[in-house]
Amino acid sequence: MRNVKPDMFKINKLNIFPMVCFLMLSPFALADTSVPPQKVAINTPAETKQNLAVLKDKITDFLTVQTMGYPGKVTVSTGGIDPNLKLAACQDVNVFMPNGSRPWGKTSVGVRCMAPQWTIYVQATISVQAQYLVATGPLVQGQLVTAQDMMYESGDLTQLPAGIFTDAAQAVGRTVNISMKAGTVLRQDMLKTSPVLLQGQSVMVVSNGQGFSVSAEGKAMTKASEGQVVQVKVANGQLVSGIARTGGKVEVIY
Repeated sequence: MRNVKPDMFKINKLNIFPMVCFLMLSPFALADTSVPPQKVAINTPAETKQNLAVLKDKITDFLTVQTMGYPGKVTVSTGGIDPNLKLAACQDVNVFMPNGSRPWGKTSVGVRCMAPQWTIYVQATISVQAQYLVATGPLVQGQLVTAQDMMYESGDLTQLPAGIFTDAAQAVGRTVNISMKAGTVLRQDMLKTSPVLLQGQSVMVVSNGQGFSVSAEGKAMTKASEGQVVQVKVANGQLVSGIARTGGKVEVIY
């Protein structure tokens, strides 16, 4: 039997320390199952929501374009959008006027997204500060309106009845349709256009074309106001249509 020297079982303390460090740092080291694994937090981005402030800006821009032709100073005020609405973000927003709405006074504006699909309606207010015409004194039925019968006042046109006059040239020369008191806001249905041609009146038909102008006499078949289309019978019995003008003229343009 071989003799085993006791010195063979002695462990050099200087040699065991590197070995322990290797086992602790090595990826192949056994995990301590007595320690529960820690949960790793993963930040999952939430569903992107539509920026409501962007929608309000788009509505304001849309109404500003729609009201560019209005007289005076136009102010557009877009109402608030319910912050509780959960709208998915949209890259292509379409703003529109719903059926029955118009960009005037208190109105409703639609906002639509096709992908993802959603539609909302937002309230808006449009104010139009401009001048309009009122009667300077009492006007009686049948009276011919002159510039002295009217004066300008300023206000929000959206708060006034439809068909008001904003230009004196539109009302001068018309006939009062119904009697009214001083300060009455003048509307188109209150002042009727006086005819410039009467039925059976002799008129001068002026035909204008490129490089020529021909005149002929005729008779108006009906009465007509300035700018209205009227039929005229000329000397050979033919009926021609033209535009009624002051001074007993009918203009035919080829």
